[in-house]
Amino acid sequence: MEKKALGKGLDALLPAAKAGQPIEAVDVQHLRIDAIVPNRYQPRRIFAPGELAELTASIKESGVLQPVMVRRKGDGIYELISGERRWRASKEAGLQTIQAVIRNCSDQESLLLALVENLQREDLNPMETARAYARMMSEFGLTQDVIAQRVGCERSSVANSVRLMNLHPEVQESVELGTISAGHAKVILGLESPESQVRVAKMVASRGLSVRETEKVVESSLVGRKRSRKTPVNSQWSDLETRLQKRLGTKVTIQPRGQGGKIVIHYFSAQELDGIIETLLS
Repeated sequence: MEKKALGKGLDALLPAAKAGQPIEAVDVQHLRIDAIVPNRYQPRRIFAPGELAELTASIKESGVLQPVMVRRKGDGIYELISGERRWRASKEAGLQTIQAVIRNCSDQESLLLALVENLQREDLNPMETARAYARMMSEFGLTQDVIAQRVGCERSSVANSVRLMNLHPEVQESVELGTISAGHAKVILGLESPESQVRVAKMVASRGLSVRETEKVVESSLVGRKRSRKTPVNSQWSDLETRLQKRLGTKVTIQPRGQGGKIVIHYFSAQELDGIIETLLS
């Protein structure tokens, strides 16, 4: 279902002409590989050498089976929109030209297309996705709701992803390299101190802790006296917190007191606050 939604988002962004139109009718050309430059909005930063070598061998044997997508930059130069792995592997394979679909699109559309293609292929790690979403918000002024509609996912998924940008850079690198998972990272985000974030991330990696075990570490005295003094909530409040966190895409704390109490909604950036407000007022 998710991939179907992503496909619709891509079509809505740049429809490939009329329904049923064959690919031959799209503007496909053979371009010189050295006339193509990488996409400056490419969300993917890591290209695994092993995977690239396999693709290079496949291209040497069978050629490039799917055109890359580019846009004109002037003076005979084209910028990649999507297909950078195919372009890199084609260069390694010694090809002089490559088939390319030429599109006229803006910077915003270029980033969206590159992001959607990578999400469809599940090629991005969690930090690459988070940076792409954050860039859409900061450079193009898109809201989390709009981004969710364009890429075909829930707004809470976008919000949870963007929150990873609040991790210490060293912890972000651990997520990017796969040393810790996005699930671990979301738990570590509950720590206010950057030093504590790094400390727990290293502990997770070295001990191979599960997400549940990481939650226990975060709640323990190992991450600060303030955490150790926190009164644990019962399962009723814990379940409600989980439901609220899923709906709002951020940390929510219920603090009962007598017959009343309060609900604390945490946010970690101005952009995340905007997203929470959008959800509450929609």
